[in-house]
Amino acid sequence: MGGSKEKVEEWKPRTKLGMLVVSKHITSLEQIFEQGYRLREPEIVKYLLPDLKSEVIHVGVVQKQTDAGELTRFSAIVACGDEQGWFGIGKGKAAQMRSAIDKATRDAMLNIIPVKLGCGSWECRCTMKHSVPFKVTGKGGSVKIEIIPGPRGLGLVAGSTITTMLRLAGLKDAWTRTFGSTSTMSSTAYAVYNALRNTYSIG
Repeated sequence: MGGSKEKVEEWKPRTKLGMLVVSKHITSLEQIFEQGYRLREPEIVKYLLPDLKSEVIHVGVVQKQTDAGELTRFSAIVACGDEQGWFGIGKGKAAQMRSAIDKATRDAMLNIIPVKLGCGSWECRCTMKHSVPFKVTGKGGSVKIEIIPGPRGLGLVAGSTITTMLRLAGLKDAWTRTFGSTSTMSSTAYAVYNALRNTYSIG
């Protein structure tokens, strides 16, 4: 914990928004979204969400033929979230796997979005924020996903990768239905991201 605080203290903001955060004029991500600022520094997210977690969703090898021979690079997809209503997805490519994951993690922080949590299940109707408030649909490439509100205690009825992403966003109970080529991890990840974004844009 001390290490992460030191890293935050070492951060020197490069943008006006970063300076507003460090000077405590902006104290939450909600304010950033309400005021229409654009995130350009991942450190802002780390600073405002110290409990942010990240998970590697997929790492692949990309091979490209060049004049000098075959060039191998790694491609990573990372999801991040605070398990309380904030979620992001990012991609990164690099010659080393660790660098690709780091790039994807930074990208995920810059793509973070608020997720509206609630209880839209007719079987439950409690006032706790454990699921989505209504059914949402998202698309990514050839993949389509539906996230359907579930009653408390149901858990997340989804494949392991989708479960990981929904848990990071803060969902505890939900049904999901997927259509299309779900083995394409980037399409699946962005379909989930698109569906969770729709909790605000539709509601």
